[in-house]
Amino acid sequence: MKLYKNHIMKEHSNMKIGGVAKEYIEVENKDELLEVIREKENIFILGNGTNTLINDGVLNTTFVSLKPINYIEEKSEGLVEVGAGLDFSELIDYMEEKNYTGLENLAGIPGTVGGLVFMNGGAHGTEIFDRISSVEIIDDKGELRKIEKENIKFSYRVTEIKEKKWVVVSATFKFDKGYIKEIVERYKMKRNENHPLNEPNLGSTFKNPEGLFSARLIIEAGLQGKKIGGAEVSMVHPNFIVNKGDAKFTDIIEIIKAVKAGVKIKTGIELEEEIIIVEN
Repeated sequence: MKLYKNHIMKEHSNMKIGGVAKEYIEVENKDELLEVIREKENIFILGNGTNTLINDGVLNTTFVSLKPINYIEEKSEGLVEVGAGLDFSELIDYMEEKNYTGLENLAGIPGTVGGLVFMNGGAHGTEIFDRISSVEIIDDKGELRKIEKENIKFSYRVTEIKEKKWVVVSATFKFDKGYIKEIVERYKMKRNENHPLNEPNLGSTFKNPEGLFSARLIIEAGLQGKKIGGAEVSMVHPNFIVNKGDAKFTDIIEIIKAVKAGVKIKTGIELEEEIIIVEN
């Protein structure tokens, strides 16, 4: 276990914004994770920080990184247990190596396996829970448990795990044979072409309302390109907010509020954030 006090969090968020945390801890295994969760207060579990906006002030938070918990263990053919800290791209690579299929539509998503499971991440009609068999979690009582998929409530970008603030430790997937490389290459290329990957961002800022696209609603409200301080509604993809180089936490918060208000006035629809915000 590695513990850092008064740790600057800027480089731990893909938005490149973040203040000074009380503590930042990297855990090496499940036992260390259990120890930290049982002993510390005001904990935030951090993956790649690809969808996490962190306040740039002084933070009374202990951030816990699961990045070293990044193993892949084949239980039987097609049944694969994966540590929460593994980059999702590495799971896609493993699928190619083993000729497994089922999550190719998610290729290019920059988060960790644990982060995607936590929120039931997905893209192009596929969700990560489509291939989940079970999830190992630490519950709100500090107990390590494995829960079968059928006993977990989940829906679009929502899981019981997230709502109850459980911690994802690992996930077991059930794959079929038949990896489709063309799909992976197509969606990686699409992300590179249609997302502002050359500027700090947190991916999709808002969830898509049922049957609609947030990006289209933002365009219709005339908000694409809107700027507040160093924050901008991306001209490449309007559901992305980008840091133009000197954005502050308050700039991002204010532009989120402005987009939600503008879309509500224009369409009557209340957008809901997909990103996670750490305020203190």
